[in-house]
Amino acid sequence: MPSWPVNQWYVAAYSEEIGDGLLGRTICGEPLVFYRTGEGEVVALADRCVHRRYPLSLSHLKDDQIVCGYHGFTYDKTGACVAAPAQKRIPRTARVPAWTVREQDSLVWVWIGDQELADEALIPRAPWLDSPNYTVVRGMEPLKARYSLLVDNLMDLSHETYLHGGYIGTPEVAETPITTEVDEDANVVYVSRHMDDAECPPFYSKSTGIDGRITRWQDVEYHAPCLYLLHSRIAPAGVLPPQEGPDDKAFHVEVTYGITPSTEHETLDFWMVSRDFALDDEEVTEFLATNNHTVVMQDVVALDLLEKVVEGEKENYQELSINIDTGALAARRILTKLVAQGEERTAAAKAVTAP
Repeated sequence: MPSWPVNQWYVAAYSEEIGDGLLGRTICGEPLVFYRTGEGEVVALADRCVHRRYPLSLSHLKDDQIVCGYHGFTYDKTGACVAAPAQKRIPRTARVPAWTVREQDSLVWVWIGDQELADEALIPRAPWLDSPNYTVVRGMEPLKARYSLLVDNLMDLSHETYLHGGYIGTPEVAETPITTEVDEDANVVYVSRHMDDAECPPFYSKSTGIDGRITRWQDVEYHAPCLYLLHSRIAPAGVLPPQEGPDDKAFHVEVTYGITPSTEHETLDFWMVSRDFALDDEEVTEFLATNNHTVVMQDVVALDLLEKVVEGEKENYQELSINIDTGALAARRILTKLVAQGEERTAAAKAVTAP
């Protein structure tokens, strides 16, 4: 049984990554090839020719069909083989699996599991990613670490003080208690940390121009298993949201992560930073892109190291958890539940379709 839940949506790519060519990417242990048809539809097929297993992502597109770069087997967008070399009769079994994909909020989502169970209504939203009211910087870093380590990392932001000091971390992040709520039905964990009088880290002082101490709010939503949202509010100390009307005295940053398992020991870390201020300021855009990439790479180094530690530890090793881990522990419980539910739904679907 894989460690990730099946029958779930996962972020596979940014929309702009899938254009005229072929994109190979392993999602939840499935080597997939993505491409966009002439009509703009995104297609996901198994990245392996049925003939001699050649990766289709290393082949080429012709008229919305993939022509295998080894012997020329040709597949349409449904995965059906429509041409084979030196013969007109196509073997009935000449087909590669096709996956259900959807584009939403500038992200390409793929349904991993029983394709008959795919439900578009279950894709979580991040509408600011393609809103004209926000400017977005983004990137993707592969981790040589299991996805649960990245979930732990993001659910406990107290690590900002120590791992990201000088960028986004200040003493108040680690010193301020958190509140945690869990929506078991929706599989969402909420973690909040509100700092009323905090040091302004360079990430925000240089991008907003605030000179002095700040009111800093961090409100996390983790939509298990794949989407993480951090609603960040920054304002001069003492400036709180009005009882009514827009919160226009504050700066808002939406930090979004797509946490996608690639293999049991590798993760695709999609990171995005959206802001509702200085929308056309290229200097701010460049600063946030560079600064956040540095922060992400600090996490990458730490999590890659942790993966080696976890892999090498003895069975039944007991770690210690404290109050700051409440959100991460809730996320773990939900993921464990979703893994079990995914297996049960797949087994039930197979039982219904069995002769």
